[in-house]
Amino acid sequence: MLDTYWKFAAERQKIFFNRMAGESKLTEDPILLKHKFTNAYRASDRVSQYLIKEVIYKGDQEPVEVLFRILLFKIFNKISTWELLKDEFHTLTWKDYSFKRYNSVLTQAMFAGESIYSGAYIMASGKSSFGFNRKHENHLKLIEYMLTGGLAEKIKDALTMSDVYQILLSYPTIGKFLAFQYAIDINYSELTNFSEMDFVVPGPGALDGIMKCFIDLGDYDQTDIIHYVTDIQEQEFKRLEIDFKDLWGRPLQLIDCQNLFCETDKYSRVAHPETSGISRRKRIKQLYTKNISDIEYYFPPKWKLNL
Repeated sequence: MLDTYWKFAAERQKIFFNRMAGESKLTEDPILLKHKFTNAYRASDRVSQYLIKEVIYKGDQEPVEVLFRILLFKIFNKISTWELLKDEFHTLTWKDYSFKRYNSVLTQAMFAGESIYSGAYIMASGKSSFGFNRKHENHLKLIEYMLTGGLAEKIKDALTMSDVYQILLSYPTIGKFLAFQYAIDINYSELTNFSEMDFVVPGPGALDGIMKCFIDLGDYDQTDIIHYVTDIQEQEFKRLEIDFKDLWGRPLQLIDCQNLFCETDKYSRVAHPETSGISRRKRIKQLYTKNISDIEYYFPPKWKLNL
């Protein structure tokens, strides 16, 4: 299973470069051809790319405005929801934000049968904290609560990514997994400038993948394991004689190796059905469908990867 982890990472990254090159055949792997998997690098995924290019680095770069856009986008985590709001209001700013107007647009979309949330993350409804019957109303109020409470200033003053994580974790409806994901998203911006090698929190899928790849963790925990595989990636690719093509000189980071455990868990449900994780899931739900729209890749400028 651990060999599969590295082979999957390399093949998924190969697909990334094959797609960029316009290759008609992306892979020979039947599981990767049939099912949907995220990229080896989180920042290369379509939604992350949209967040970086269209949300974070387009618009007012004042800290509170950048944070407003990130939170508004990520709470729904759906490109079509962002574009729905943008079409209605043209410029999405905290300065001109109105709960009544935003709620009206989202409620109309919901009544029209549109899904305004991505299925990638599951957020608590927030009703116990904010009192509204509709989930999106509580989440809009959550954004208000965060920004009026000085979240932008708190994040700017944070000394580590762990500090940002703990700050986010203190807000209602935001659990450990979401707090970590949001900390990574915020770190794509200029609000913070922490290394992605500083801090990691394993999500539920990663816990499954780790359980499948390691028989016994000994005195270590799952966070230690993510650090471990991130540290040994180069020697593991050499051991398996895999030519891993990294992200223009950027090796896999902790967040990427965390994600890869989740994706390896999914992949193994077909490749290694005899293995069993914590959730004991047996099939991969999402099938691969080709997205005809191309991505012009753009990474946080501070990474110095943009051509």
